[in-house]
Amino acid sequence: MKRHLLIATCAAAALLPAAPALAQGHEAHQAADAAAAAKIVDIVRNPADLPGPIGPRGPQTVKIHFDTTEVTGQLDDGTTYRYWTFNNQVPGPFVRVRVGDTVEVTLKNADDSVMMHNIDFHAVTGPGGGAAATMAAPGETKGFTFKALNPGLYVYHCATPTVAQHIANGMYGLILVEPEGGLSKVDHEYYVMQGEIYTEQAHGEKGELTESIDKLLAETPEYMVFNGAADGLSRKPLTAKTGETVRVYFGVGGPNKTSSFHVIGEIFDKAYPLASVTSAPMTDVQTVTVPPGGAAVTDFTVQVPGKYILVDHALSRLEKGLKGILQVSGEQQAEIFKPHQVEDPAKVAASGH
Repeated sequence: MKRHLLIATCAAAALLPAAPALAQGHEAHQAADAAAAAKIVDIVRNPADLPGPIGPRGPQTVKIHFDTTEVTGQLDDGTTYRYWTFNNQVPGPFVRVRVGDTVEVTLKNADDSVMMHNIDFHAVTGPGGGAAATMAAPGETKGFTFKALNPGLYVYHCATPTVAQHIANGMYGLILVEPEGGLSKVDHEYYVMQGEIYTEQAHGEKGELTESIDKLLAETPEYMVFNGAADGLSRKPLTAKTGETVRVYFGVGGPNKTSSFHVIGEIFDKAYPLASVTSAPMTDVQTVTVPPGGAAVTDFTVQVPGKYILVDHALSRLEKGLKGILQVSGEQQAEIFKPHQVEDPAKVAASGH
Protein backbone atom coordinates (compact mmCIF):
# COMPACT_ATOMS: atom_id res chain seq x y z
CA MET A 1 0.00 0.00 0.00
CA LYS A 2 2.85 2.39 0.94
CA ARG A 3 4.57 1.62 -2.37
CA HIS A 4 1.37 2.44 -4.30
CA LEU A 5 0.90 5.63 -2.28
CA LEU A 6 4.49 6.70 -3.00
CA ILE A 7 4.04 6.08 -6.72
CA ALA A 8 0.78 8.05 -6.75
CA THR A 9 2.38 10.92 -4.79
CA CYS A 10 5.36 11.07 -7.13
CA ALA A 11 3.05 11.00 -10.15
CA ALA A 12 1.00 13.84 -8.73
CA ALA A 13 4.13 15.81 -7.94
CA ALA A 14 5.35 15.29 -11.50
CA LEU A 15 2.10 16.67 -12.85
CA LEU A 16 2.14 19.82 -10.70
CA PRO A 17 4.61 21.85 -12.83
CA ALA A 18 2.81 20.80 -15.99
CA ALA A 19 -0.39 22.69 -15.17
CA PRO A 20 1.19 26.17 -14.99
CA ALA A 21 3.38 25.32 -17.98
CA LEU A 22 0.32 24.30 -20.00
CA ALA A 23 -1.48 27.45 -18.88
CA GLN A 24 1.49 29.59 -19.79
CA GLY A 25 1.74 27.87 -23.17
CA HIS A 26 -1.96 28.50 -23.83
CA GLU A 27 -1.62 32.14 -22.76
CA ALA A 28 1.43 32.57 -25.01
CA HIS A 29 -0.50 31.05 -27.93
CA GLN A 30 -3.44 33.39 -27.26
CA ALA A 31 -1.06 36.35 -27.06
CA ALA A 32 0.56 35.35 -30.36
CA ASP A 33 -2.88 35.02 -32.00
CA ALA A 34 -3.92 38.42 -30.62
CA ALA A 35 -0.68 40.00 -31.90
CA ALA A 36 -1.20 38.43 -35.33
CA ALA A 37 -4.83 39.65 -35.41
CA ALA A 38 -3.70 43.15 -34.40
CA LYS A 39 -1.38 43.22 -37.40
CA ILE A 40 -4.17 42.38 -39.86
CA VAL A 41 -5.14 45.59 -41.65
CA ASP A 42 -8.64 46.21 -43.03
CA ILE A 43 -7.49 46.76 -46.61
CA VAL A 44 -10.98 46.92 -48.19
CA ARG A 45 -11.73 50.51 -49.17
CA ASN A 46 -15.30 51.55 -48.41
CA PRO A 47 -16.87 52.40 -51.79
CA ALA A 48 -18.28 55.61 -50.28
CA ASP A 49 -14.76 56.76 -49.31
CA LEU A 50 -14.12 59.44 -51.91
CA PRO A 51 -13.99 63.25 -51.86
CA GLY A 52 -17.02 65.24 -52.94
CA PRO A 53 -17.46 67.08 -56.25
CA ILE A 54 -15.24 70.04 -57.06
CA GLY A 55 -17.81 71.89 -59.12
CA PRO A 56 -17.31 75.27 -60.82
CA ARG A 57 -14.13 76.58 -59.14
CA GLY A 58 -11.12 77.73 -61.15
CA PRO A 59 -7.74 75.98 -61.42
CA GLN A 60 -5.69 75.65 -58.24
CA THR A 61 -2.59 73.92 -56.91
CA VAL A 62 -3.51 70.62 -55.27
CA LYS A 63 -1.14 68.60 -53.06
CA ILE A 64 -1.58 64.83 -52.76
CA HIS A 65 0.47 62.40 -50.68
CA PHE A 66 0.81 58.64 -50.83
CA ASP A 67 2.37 56.18 -48.40
CA THR A 68 3.33 52.85 -49.95
CA THR A 69 2.98 50.05 -47.39
CA GLU A 70 3.27 46.28 -47.28
CA VAL A 71 0.62 44.92 -44.90
CA THR A 72 -1.26 41.73 -44.06
CA GLY A 73 -4.99 41.93 -44.80
CA GLN A 74 -7.99 39.62 -44.88
CA LEU A 75 -8.47 38.24 -48.38
CA ASP A 76 -11.33 35.84 -47.58
CA ASP A 77 -12.93 34.18 -44.55
CA GLY A 78 -10.07 32.55 -42.64
CA THR A 79 -7.58 33.69 -45.25
CA THR A 80 -4.98 36.47 -45.19
CA TYR A 81 -2.57 37.80 -47.79
CA ARG A 82 0.43 40.13 -47.85
CA TYR A 83 -0.80 43.18 -49.77
CA TRP A 84 1.24 46.03 -51.20
CA THR A 85 -0.85 49.20 -50.95
CA PHE A 86 -1.20 52.92 -51.36
CA ASN A 87 -2.22 54.26 -47.91
CA ASN A 88 -3.04 50.80 -46.45
CA GLN A 89 -6.11 50.11 -48.60
CA VAL A 90 -7.11 48.66 -51.96
CA PRO A 91 -7.71 50.53 -54.14
CA GLY A 92 -5.57 53.51 -53.16
CA PRO A 93 -7.17 56.89 -52.38
CA PHE A 94 -9.61 58.36 -54.90
CA VAL A 95 -7.87 61.51 -56.18
CA ARG A 96 -10.11 64.34 -57.41
CA VAL A 97 -8.82 67.40 -59.25
CA ARG A 98 -10.05 69.80 -61.92
CA VAL A 99 -8.78 70.23 -65.46
CA GLY A 100 -6.13 72.94 -65.37
CA ASP A 101 -5.07 72.19 -61.77
CA THR A 102 -1.39 71.96 -60.90
CA VAL A 103 -0.92 68.75 -58.91
CA GLU A 104 2.01 68.26 -56.52
CA VAL A 105 2.58 64.55 -55.77
CA THR A 106 4.71 63.14 -52.96
CA LEU A 107 5.22 59.44 -52.28
CA LYS A 108 6.81 57.98 -49.15
CA ASN A 109 7.85 54.32 -49.18
CA ALA A 110 7.44 52.95 -45.65
CA ASP A 111 10.59 52.29 -43.64
CA ASP A 112 9.67 48.63 -43.16
CA SER A 113 8.92 47.92 -46.83
CA VAL A 114 10.89 45.16 -48.53
CA MET A 115 10.34 46.43 -52.08
CA MET A 116 10.92 49.65 -53.99
CA HIS A 117 7.66 51.31 -55.04
CA ASN A 118 6.51 54.24 -57.20
CA ILE A 119 3.38 55.62 -58.90
CA ASP A 120 2.32 56.02 -62.53
CA PHE A 121 -0.72 58.22 -63.23
CA HIS A 122 -2.48 57.65 -66.56
CA ALA A 123 -3.71 61.26 -66.19
CA VAL A 124 -0.14 62.62 -66.40
CA THR A 125 1.42 64.00 -69.57
CA GLY A 126 5.10 63.26 -68.96
CA PRO A 127 7.60 60.36 -68.93
CA GLY A 128 6.23 57.24 -67.26
CA GLY A 129 3.31 59.11 -65.77
CA GLY A 130 5.63 60.09 -62.91
CA ALA A 131 6.96 56.57 -62.31
CA ALA A 132 10.68 57.37 -62.63
CA ALA A 133 10.34 60.54 -60.55
CA THR A 134 8.77 58.63 -57.65
CA MET A 135 10.89 55.45 -57.61
CA ALA A 136 11.51 55.18 -53.86
CA ALA A 137 13.51 52.70 -51.82
CA PRO A 138 12.24 51.79 -48.33
CA GLY A 139 12.26 54.94 -46.20
CA GLU A 140 12.62 57.33 -49.15
CA THR A 141 10.25 60.14 -50.21
CA LYS A 142 10.05 61.24 -53.85
CA GLY A 143 7.76 63.56 -55.82
CA PHE A 144 6.88 65.51 -58.96
CA THR A 145 4.45 68.13 -60.24
CA PHE A 146 2.10 67.84 -63.21
CA LYS A 147 -0.60 69.88 -64.93
CA ALA A 148 -3.97 68.14 -65.31
CA LEU A 149 -4.54 68.78 -69.02
CA ASN A 150 -7.25 66.26 -69.91
CA PRO A 151 -10.54 65.65 -68.10
CA GLY A 152 -11.55 62.05 -67.48
CA LEU A 153 -11.36 59.16 -65.03
CA TYR A 154 -7.90 57.58 -65.05
CA VAL A 155 -6.13 54.65 -63.41
CA TYR A 156 -2.93 55.02 -61.42
CA HIS A 157 -0.72 52.15 -60.28
CA CYS A 158 2.74 51.18 -59.11
CA ALA A 159 5.08 50.74 -62.08
CA THR A 160 8.08 49.16 -60.38
CA PRO A 161 9.25 46.02 -62.20
CA THR A 162 7.79 43.45 -62.24
CA VAL A 163 4.89 45.87 -62.76
CA ALA A 164 2.18 43.18 -62.93
CA GLN A 165 3.33 41.83 -59.55
CA HIS A 166 2.98 45.21 -57.83
CA ILE A 167 -0.46 45.77 -59.35
CA ALA A 168 -1.72 42.27 -58.50
CA ASN A 169 -0.68 42.78 -54.89
CA GLY A 170 -2.99 45.81 -54.64
CA MET A 171 -1.19 48.91 -55.91
CA TYR A 172 -3.77 50.70 -58.04
CA GLY A 173 -6.41 53.42 -57.80
CA LEU A 174 -8.34 56.11 -59.70
CA ILE A 175 -7.87 59.83 -60.32
CA LEU A 176 -10.81 61.90 -61.60
CA VAL A 177 -9.97 65.06 -63.52
CA GLU A 178 -13.25 66.94 -63.59
CA PRO A 179 -14.11 69.01 -66.67
CA GLU A 180 -14.72 72.74 -66.39
CA GLY A 181 -17.88 73.24 -64.35
CA GLY A 182 -17.75 69.71 -62.95
CA LEU A 183 -20.03 66.73 -63.55
CA SER A 184 -23.81 66.53 -63.25
CA LYS A 185 -25.16 66.18 -59.70
CA VAL A 186 -26.19 62.76 -58.33
CA ASP A 187 -27.34 61.60 -54.90
CA HIS A 188 -24.58 59.03 -54.33
CA GLU A 189 -21.10 58.50 -55.75
CA TYR A 190 -19.21 55.22 -55.27
CA TYR A 191 -15.66 54.06 -55.94
CA VAL A 192 -15.23 50.46 -57.13
CA MET A 193 -12.18 48.75 -58.62
CA GLN A 194 -11.67 45.21 -59.85
CA GLY A 195 -8.46 43.26 -59.37
CA GLU A 196 -6.89 39.81 -59.45
CA ILE A 197 -4.85 37.96 -56.84
CA TYR A 198 -2.54 35.08 -57.73
CA THR A 199 -1.77 32.66 -54.89
CA GLU A 200 0.31 29.50 -54.65
CA GLN A 201 -2.53 27.94 -52.68
CA ALA A 202 -5.82 26.95 -54.30
CA HIS A 203 -8.89 29.13 -53.87
CA GLY A 204 -10.56 28.42 -50.53
CA GLU A 205 -7.49 27.25 -48.60
CA LYS A 206 -7.18 28.80 -45.13
CA GLY A 207 -4.31 30.62 -43.49
CA GLU A 208 -1.86 33.17 -44.89
CA LEU A 209 -1.58 32.74 -48.64
CA THR A 210 1.52 33.53 -50.68
CA GLU A 211 1.82 35.02 -54.16
CA SER A 212 2.48 32.89 -57.23
CA ILE A 213 4.57 34.52 -59.95
CA ASP A 214 3.97 31.51 -62.21
CA LYS A 215 0.19 31.93 -62.03
CA LEU A 216 0.58 35.68 -62.48
CA LEU A 217 2.53 35.22 -65.71
CA ALA A 218 0.08 32.55 -66.87
CA GLU A 219 -2.82 34.95 -66.08
CA THR A 220 -4.66 32.37 -63.94
CA PRO A 221 -5.78 34.12 -60.73
CA GLU A 222 -7.14 32.17 -57.78
CA TYR A 223 -9.13 35.20 -56.57
CA MET A 224 -11.00 38.00 -58.33
CA VAL A 225 -11.85 40.96 -56.12
CA PHE A 226 -13.75 44.22 -55.84
CA ASN A 227 -11.90 46.71 -53.59
CA GLY A 228 -9.21 44.25 -52.62
CA ALA A 229 -10.90 41.23 -51.03
CA ALA A 230 -13.20 38.36 -51.91
CA ASP A 231 -16.78 39.60 -51.41
CA GLY A 232 -15.32 42.78 -49.88
CA LEU A 233 -18.25 44.86 -51.14
CA SER A 234 -20.68 42.44 -49.56
CA ARG A 235 -19.19 43.37 -46.18
CA LYS A 236 -19.06 47.07 -47.17
CA PRO A 237 -22.08 47.45 -49.47
CA LEU A 238 -23.21 50.42 -51.50
CA THR A 239 -26.51 51.88 -50.24
CA ALA A 240 -29.29 54.07 -51.65
CA LYS A 241 -33.00 54.81 -51.34
CA THR A 242 -35.63 54.42 -54.03
CA GLY A 243 -35.78 57.43 -56.32
CA GLU A 244 -32.13 58.33 -55.77
CA THR A 245 -29.44 58.55 -58.42
CA VAL A 246 -26.22 56.54 -58.12
CA ARG A 247 -22.91 57.09 -59.89
CA VAL A 248 -20.23 54.39 -59.89
CA TYR A 249 -16.67 55.31 -60.75
CA PHE A 250 -15.44 51.91 -61.88
CA GLY A 251 -11.89 50.92 -62.76
CA VAL A 252 -9.88 47.79 -63.45
CA GLY A 253 -6.49 47.56 -61.80
CA GLY A 254 -6.02 44.12 -63.27
CA PRO A 255 -3.31 43.48 -64.12
CA ASN A 256 -4.63 41.13 -66.79
CA LYS A 257 -8.39 40.61 -67.07
CA THR A 258 -10.99 42.72 -68.87
CA SER A 259 -14.24 43.30 -66.95
CA SER A 260 -17.84 43.24 -68.14
CA PHE A 261 -19.24 45.42 -65.37
CA HIS A 262 -22.94 44.85 -64.67
CA VAL A 263 -25.43 45.51 -61.86
CA ILE A 264 -27.99 42.70 -61.79
CA GLY A 265 -31.49 44.17 -61.91
CA GLU A 266 -30.45 47.66 -63.01
CA ILE A 267 -29.85 49.45 -66.32
CA PHE A 268 -27.34 52.27 -66.61
CA ASP A 269 -29.24 55.43 -67.58
CA LYS A 270 -25.90 56.89 -68.71
CA ALA A 271 -22.57 55.20 -69.34
CA TYR A 272 -19.28 56.83 -70.23
CA PRO A 273 -17.26 53.98 -71.78
CA LEU A 274 -13.49 54.28 -71.34
CA ALA A 275 -14.33 57.09 -68.89
CA SER A 276 -14.45 59.83 -71.52
CA VAL A 277 -16.52 62.28 -69.48
CA THR A 278 -16.44 64.95 -72.21
CA SER A 279 -18.09 62.64 -74.77
CA ALA A 280 -21.85 62.27 -75.01
CA PRO A 281 -22.84 59.38 -72.76
CA MET A 282 -24.40 56.19 -74.03
CA THR A 283 -27.90 55.64 -72.66
CA ASP A 284 -29.85 52.58 -71.49
CA VAL A 285 -26.80 50.32 -71.20
CA GLN A 286 -26.82 46.89 -69.57
CA THR A 287 -23.08 46.07 -69.33
CA VAL A 288 -19.89 48.10 -69.74
CA THR A 289 -16.61 46.62 -70.96
CA VAL A 290 -13.55 47.93 -69.09
CA PRO A 291 -10.01 46.83 -69.95
CA PRO A 292 -7.13 46.47 -67.47
CA GLY A 293 -5.80 49.94 -66.77
CA GLY A 294 -9.13 51.41 -67.90
CA ALA A 295 -12.22 52.91 -66.30
CA ALA A 296 -15.87 53.79 -66.85
CA VAL A 297 -18.48 56.03 -65.27
CA THR A 298 -22.07 54.77 -64.90
CA ASP A 299 -25.18 56.63 -63.68
CA PHE A 300 -28.50 55.03 -62.81
CA THR A 301 -31.64 55.62 -60.76
CA VAL A 302 -32.75 53.02 -58.23
CA GLN A 303 -36.52 52.58 -58.29
CA VAL A 304 -37.29 49.29 -56.53
CA PRO A 305 -36.04 48.34 -53.04
CA GLY A 306 -33.96 45.21 -52.52
CA LYS A 307 -30.50 43.77 -52.87
CA TYR A 308 -28.67 44.29 -56.17
CA ILE A 309 -25.49 42.41 -57.01
CA LEU A 310 -22.49 44.02 -58.71
CA VAL A 311 -20.66 41.54 -60.95
CA ASP A 312 -18.29 41.06 -63.80
CA HIS A 313 -20.61 39.29 -66.24
CA ALA A 314 -17.89 36.72 -66.89
CA LEU A 315 -19.88 35.01 -64.15
CA SER A 316 -17.49 32.19 -63.29
CA ARG A 317 -15.50 34.93 -61.58
CA LEU A 318 -18.31 35.37 -59.07
CA GLU A 319 -17.21 32.03 -57.57
CA LYS A 320 -13.71 33.48 -57.09
CA GLY A 321 -15.01 36.34 -54.92
CA LEU A 322 -16.04 38.92 -57.50
CA LYS A 323 -19.35 40.27 -56.26
CA GLY A 324 -20.61 43.28 -54.37
CA ILE A 325 -23.93 44.46 -52.97
CA LEU A 326 -26.02 47.57 -53.56
CA GLN A 327 -28.68 47.67 -50.83
CA VAL A 328 -31.70 49.79 -51.78
CA SER A 329 -34.31 50.75 -49.16
CA GLY A 330 -37.70 52.41 -49.62
CA GLU A 331 -41.32 51.75 -50.52
CA GLN A 332 -42.23 48.95 -52.89
CA GLN A 333 -43.03 50.05 -56.44
CA ALA A 334 -45.59 47.46 -57.55
CA GLU A 335 -46.20 49.23 -60.86
CA ILE A 336 -42.52 48.62 -61.76
CA PHE A 337 -41.85 45.24 -60.15
CA LYS A 338 -44.10 42.87 -58.22
CA PRO A 339 -43.39 39.21 -57.42
CA HIS A 340 -46.44 36.96 -57.46
CA GLN A 341 -47.34 33.34 -56.83
CA VAL A 342 -48.09 31.14 -59.81
CA GLU A 343 -50.51 28.32 -59.09
CA ASP A 344 -49.59 24.81 -60.17
CA PRO A 345 -51.93 23.93 -63.12
CA ALA A 346 -52.11 20.31 -61.98
CA LYS A 347 -53.36 21.33 -58.54
CA VAL A 348 -55.88 23.73 -60.06
CA ALA A 349 -57.22 20.94 -62.32
CA ALA A 350 -57.41 18.51 -59.40
CA SER A 351 -59.41 21.00 -57.33
CA GLY A 352 -61.99 21.37 -60.08
CA HIS A 353 -61.63 25.18 -60.27
